[in-house]
Amino acid sequence: MTQRTGIYIDGHWTTGTSQVENRNPSDTTDLIGMYAQADAAQLDTAITAARRAQPIWWAAGVQKRHDVLMAIGTEMMARAEEIGRIIAREEGKPATEGKGEVYRAGQFFTYFAAETLRNQGDLAESVRPGIEIDVRREPVGVVAIVSPWNFPVATPAWKIAPALAFGNAVVWKPANLTPASAVALTEIIAKQDIPAGLFNMVLGSGRDVGQRLVESRGIDAISFTGSVPVGRGIAAAAIQNMTKIQMEMGSKNPLIVMEDCDLDLAVTHAANSAFGGTGQKCTAASRLIVHAAVHDQFVEKLVAAAQAFKVGHALEDGTQIGPVVSAGQLKGNLDYIDIGRAEGAELLCGGTRLDRATDGYFMAPTVFASTTNAMRLNREEMFAPVTCVQRAGSYAEALALANDSDFGLTAGIMTRSLSRASHFRSNMRAGCVMVNLPTAGTDYHVPFGGRGASSYGPREQGRYAAEFYTSVKTAYVAAGAPE
Repeated sequence: MTQRTGIYIDGHWTTGTSQVENRNPSDTTDLIGMYAQADAAQLDTAITAARRAQPIWWAAGVQKRHDVLMAIGTEMMARAEEIGRIIAREEGKPATEGKGEVYRAGQFFTYFAAETLRNQGDLAESVRPGIEIDVRREPVGVVAIVSPWNFPVATPAWKIAPALAFGNAVVWKPANLTPASAVALTEIIAKQDIPAGLFNMVLGSGRDVGQRLVESRGIDAISFTGSVPVGRGIAAAAIQNMTKIQMEMGSKNPLIVMEDCDLDLAVTHAANSAFGGTGQKCTAASRLIVHAAVHDQFVEKLVAAAQAFKVGHALEDGTQIGPVVSAGQLKGNLDYIDIGRAEGAELLCGGTRLDRATDGYFMAPTVFASTTNAMRLNREEMFAPVTCVQRAGSYAEALALANDSDFGLTAGIMTRSLSRASHFRSNMRAGCVMVNLPTAGTDYHVPFGGRGASSYGPREQGRYAAEFYTSVKTAYVAAGAPE
């Protein structure tokens, strides 16, 4: 694949008005490239083109949309290893994880290809004689997609695929930290037989391009994944135009470990949930709430597991944890280590930058113990390979600690008790609950989202995606008497 470095507007690749540097977080001497940045005028051109293309795409019909999405998904899955290495190089997750991300992104497109053929309408009997009623879904219009760097292909895929499947046009603003992944996905979409302007990829700063995008009257809906402060800003901007919004934001996911669980399995799931993807997942288990009867044994095993992970270059064989994404992210992570110590948390392992053969942003997996919900460590999302252990004397206390959060994305419990598992599923205030599973890891054909500060608006993924990407129309027709 020939990697372009520009932006894609109205069916054409073009240069921006400035550029940003893209470096490998595993090796900062590796300059991946200089990537274009759009200005306000180019963004406006993209929005205008999207508005022109959207009705053409809707009129093309379901078979056309099916075929295009299926072609995109099939190519992504076929090239998962190739594009996965691009992700590993610029974002820092191990190449095997990058490959898995791209393959899953392809599955989003093939899933929504099938959804285009599903009957989305309903018929209803009128309470008035001689009147027929049908309820149908139509495109919401032009969708702005603002996606993060931590899953630079999968997250935009689960937004772009349903947007196109339901007949919408797209203006996508990817994260500036991962432009090469954005270009790779755009190249696959751009080669399809779609109207010029239907899909646009516009790299640029959040302050300038991003803000103008969400404030535009030419945008009908905004799907955003990112931080809570940015999400609040988007919501404030969107309400001025009554723009429909869907937001996935922060998290502070708990995993409860009960005294009756399989302890080795609990340690494995806790460690993988906390440190997989260098902790840079919105589904990471950053709070481990452990029953007092097994607390000490669990902590000992968890520390051993954390110290056993191989941290290294994302493209090296055997690497389990890559670098954090940037110098700024690493600094923020290490600042939280100092905050935790100052609050009285006990640092059991990690908390330091690691030296490797290449100059990268490597950080040791970190475990804090003796933490409480009063500490910032357990209140604020860190997006770091850091997890915090709390002690609970009972299931009731553990559940109360787990629910004591502004967030509510994912949550899990490790237990052999069917009654506890059932009670947890009903009473844990989170959008996704896991029983004897990691908190990280969800399927593509069912809804994803949270509660509280974690999410706002309709759910993503699966059939529930239609709630955001379509508008419901109810039609009343006087049938008349037959001649």
